[in-house]
Amino acid sequence: MTKMRLLRLWIVLGSVFMILLIIVYWDNVGTAHFYLHTSFSRPHPPGALPTTGKDEEREFVSDVDEFLDKLLSSSGRQNDPLRKKTEQPPLPGSSKPILGNMEENVRGYDWSTHDAKQNPDQEKLQAERRNMLREFCANSSLVFPTKNRSFDDIPNYELNHLIVDDRHGIIYCYVPKVACTNWKRVMIVLSESLLDQGIPYKDPLDIPREHVHNTSTHLTFNKFWRRYGKFSRHLMKIKLKKYTKFLFVRDPFVRLISAFRSKFELENDEFYRRFAVPMLKLYSNHTSLPTSVSEAFSAGLKVSFSDFIQYLLDPRTEKLAPFNEHWRQVYRLCHPCQIDYDFVGKLETLDEDAAQLLQLLKVDKQLHFPPSYRNRTASSWEEDWFAKIPLAWRQQLYKLYEADFVLFGYPKPENLLKD
Repeated sequence: MTKMRLLRLWIVLGSVFMILLIIVYWDNVGTAHFYLHTSFSRPHPPGALPTTGKDEEREFVSDVDEFLDKLLSSSGRQNDPLRKKTEQPPLPGSSKPILGNMEENVRGYDWSTHDAKQNPDQEKLQAERRNMLREFCANSSLVFPTKNRSFDDIPNYELNHLIVDDRHGIIYCYVPKVACTNWKRVMIVLSESLLDQGIPYKDPLDIPREHVHNTSTHLTFNKFWRRYGKFSRHLMKIKLKKYTKFLFVRDPFVRLISAFRSKFELENDEFYRRFAVPMLKLYSNHTSLPTSVSEAFSAGLKVSFSDFIQYLLDPRTEKLAPFNEHWRQVYRLCHPCQIDYDFVGKLETLDEDAAQLLQLLKVDKQLHFPPSYRNRTASSWEEDWFAKIPLAWRQQLYKLYEADFVLFGYPKPENLLKD
């Protein structure tokens, strides 16, 4: 029995060594660094490598999981989810940062935890937002699709909104129409994932918009399979456990108005061809339409807000393809019942939340959240925008986005849902 245990231990050690060699090789020939410091936060069943179902092989996988977790992290996070692992500047006169444990020796970064001074009211507000998420995710009275699935059940293509910064241990789930352009800029600066004449960008506002939304610029979870193969889901879980996870949200109906304004009231050829043309044909009875958005606008052919709402409520829409990310529900983009977020920001309190988050991440001295123009579509506009939308449609639309209202603490718009 002792010989069998020693043999299994050597197999585990040999397997882990080979995994590390393979990953280091992949990262050296690719654009990434050593992305092994990573996991989950909510107690779901641990991700397992494919097995034949035998007890001994399951024990072997468990050994590998445990060994990887211990090997790649010096210590787990403390009970306080806001204690962060952040990069420390090098000592004066030295070009190298202080090295402490294996992760720092491999990566060259200091991942020691730090206490962040916070405004007590903001700290309390964050606790309330996180607790609300957890409570409603556990509450059986709130029912919505995908609520009860595990992280392992989420298809890989649905993880494309989770951007990873391994340099600072951060995961950001971006939600379109919620200041995501500038948060993506911040993530680019922090991760140094984009260079300008060989030098990483230092100022978020220097980054051209076309590069910000280029998918090749960001390391996202859905890219892990290509890099790590069958170990990708396990590494995601390690990162979700160790890293700081945040997202920003806004009132669901206001977000819809903002999406409509930016994609259908402004000339956008892509959205005209993909969405406006079908909407105009289906809901406005147009049979012959111009091929370009500029021609359509010149002819007065624009999608109405009513057309847009009909499109969202039409059961044929989701049968053809999932909602576009600009109007897809946040719970489908960021999976808040499968991922235990450390920070929940809101567009309505963006300035305060952004300052607090950068301080918590210990990067507030390195950069500031860009003070650029923000779409100020206001909640007070809802009644005007929905005035011509039939009551039955408004009620159906609320049911479609109810989970986002409830999970993130937005009040039910009673004035829009009653005669």
